Amino acid sequence: MTGLTWAVAAVVTDDAGRVLLCRGGRRWALPGGRLRRLACPAGAVADEIRRETGRSVEVTDLVGIYHLSDAPCGRAAASGPPSDVLVHVFRARVLARPDAAPPTGCALAWHRPQALPEQFTPVTRAAVADALAGRSGVLCDLRPDDPAQATVGTTPAGAGPAGRHR
Repeated sequence: MTGLTWAVAAVVTDDAGRVLLCRGGRRWALPGGRLRRLACPAGAVADEIRRETGRSVEVTDLVGIYHLSDAPCGRAAASGPPSDVLVHVFRARVLARPDAAPPTGCALAWHRPQALPEQFTPVTRAAVADALAGRSGVLCDLRPDDPAQATVGTTPAGAGPAGRHR
């Protein structure tokens, strides 16, 4: 893989079962971030969430590892090297009220699972569906331009979101 971006994120919930999402542009995403140095993903995700949201969380388990690429896993891209993102997505719960204000440019909002916004990043769409369905240990290949990933909402247990699960 060339041009690999490694990131961590979490499906963060509160005591009411709502999901915390961040919006920095036109699409909603899970809180987390790109790792700029080598670190343990489980430890780095809590730090990234605190930096991005101002909230302390307890990481409870791994939802899955999501590979987002211009080309399917194991195949060459049609033109040039693929742009690959590998995201470790965890489940986490909020420990307390915000410890600090989130940075400017990131709008935070809590959403009920049955009333999620329509504009998601592909990884957020797949990971939220997997987390809400109770899945753990998911391995998923996603394509940013796949029209099958346009569906929003949760999937029933046993049914996966768009993308190739292993």
